[in-house]
Amino acid sequence: METESEPYVRLASLRQLHQVMADINTARSLADTLQTVADGAVNALGYEMAAVNMVRPDGDLVVAAFSGNPAAEALITGRVGSRESWERRLTMGERWGDLIFIPHTEGWVLDDDDVPQWFTDGPEPRFEDEWHPSDRLFAPMYTPGVQGGACGELLGVISVDRPRNGRRPGAWGREALQMYAFQAAIAISNARLRSNMQRALIRLEREQQALRASEESFRQAFEYAPSGMAIAEMGGDQHGRILRTNDALCRLLGRPASAMRRYSFADLVHPEDIGTLLRTSAEGGRAELRLGRRDGSYVWVSLRNSVVADAADGPRFLLTHVEDIEERKRRELQLAHRASHDSLTGLPNSAELRSRLSARLCRRPAHAGAPDSLDAAYGHPAYDIPAGHGFDFAPGAEAYDAYDHHVHTVAPEEGRDDGAKGLAVLFCDLDGFKSINDRFGHNAGDAVLIEVARRLSNGVRDGDTVARLGGDEFVILADGLGRADAQDLAVRLRNEIIQPIRAEGRSVRVGASFGIGWAHCGMTADEVLKSADERMYVEKRSRPKQHRRAG
Repeated sequence: METESEPYVRLASLRQLHQVMADINTARSLADTLQTVADGAVNALGYEMAAVNMVRPDGDLVVAAFSGNPAAEALITGRVGSRESWERRLTMGERWGDLIFIPHTEGWVLDDDDVPQWFTDGPEPRFEDEWHPSDRLFAPMYTPGVQGGACGELLGVISVDRPRNGRRPGAWGREALQMYAFQAAIAISNARLRSNMQRALIRLEREQQALRASEESFRQAFEYAPSGMAIAEMGGDQHGRILRTNDALCRLLGRPASAMRRYSFADLVHPEDIGTLLRTSAEGGRAELRLGRRDGSYVWVSLRNSVVADAADGPRFLLTHVEDIEERKRRELQLAHRASHDSLTGLPNSAELRSRLSARLCRRPAHAGAPDSLDAAYGHPAYDIPAGHGFDFAPGAEAYDAYDHHVHTVAPEEGRDDGAKGLAVLFCDLDGFKSINDRFGHNAGDAVLIEVARRLSNGVRDGDTVARLGGDEFVILADGLGRADAQDLAVRLRNEIIQPIRAEGRSVRVGASFGIGWAHCGMTADEVLKSADERMYVEKRSRPKQHRRAG
């Protein structure tokens, strides 16, 4: 503003003030706005120097912008004055409306406090309204108030020094500075809002970029994972429905992705594994089960589930990792089979025989009651073989009460044909086998054992057990047989065994002796086997030697 005498203010000065108002409201950033405010106080209001002191978050004020004197700007820009020292300034001196004027006669007490200051040189005033070098003039800026003009919190302070006309501001100069501080506060507040919005937009854009990158990383990890991946719904009418699958899972099950979206895992799982699937889906975690392929076969897989939750709605999706474990399961089954089966004949071995037999023998009484029907429990009819062969059998056992988790086992009574049926244990020992080993070697002996095992297996029902106890001894477990049925089975198996066997390019023959024991609750597996073994030796001794061995 030019220095003409008030109230004669030229139109050019008003235009200059209007222009600086426009400049502070159109600055590109908060820093530019602050500097424009300082420059406007010098260029439009006619002060030689101006500083913009802004309140920091901790309450102290920092010199954020300076104009009019490069040396002073370099010295005090960025320096901080305490809020306490500033409050002292704003409560002393003379009040010119919202302005604070501290004349040199009072301001000397502020010379040594912590507020950044710049002292200009000049002569002592020659008349009453002349500006003294130590005079101070402050224009506080407050955050825009609500309707009615009420001021908000202190935003900062514009400090000016030495008007160009060398006189203290008159009514026009004071009004102009006060109005300028008010407009500057609005411009600074708006600049802060814009700055905050820009930072928020930048932060949001970065978060969105990170989210897009994360989604892309997940998509690639999902699509190109070497093992199967699926996303399924949780809750609602479509609970468990598969929403998305990757190529690996589609290849594993032989189903296209479009077809997979018509299923849930409950539709694909083996019926025997549905309980395992439901528990795993509800709890998350891991399970091993079988899933159906398009060709109707099943493949063993390991499922690892993760529940994807929403902060507001709770569980939303189920992320399932499907790993093909068919080969491992096959090896496990092979190892289990080797552990429980004879390596030569492929029959259950002694340990497996005792395990299956023990599973049919209850040891702990639970409650009294009539025995269950063994025909119904076993699901096979007795053999229809003519009776009348003269074998000596173990005596029948009395009926026992039912036991928990077992089908009650009843041994038919000796000498009675009352239709009772039980678990028959046939102990088979080969006659003449040692001579084949001695004459033709162990390879021939092994061939004989393999063929005997085959004939025994072919001569029993699907649910019966043929096991190799060791050496040339075999045991057959046949449930649901009466005494005559067991005797006829022993005769039929012996007749199969004594047929010629081709071994090492020659025809050989072995005989067989059978002892029949009966399993019932209260006995151990060893007791049942011992009983059958003893009956086998009784039968072996009861026949002439030439009848025990085939030629």
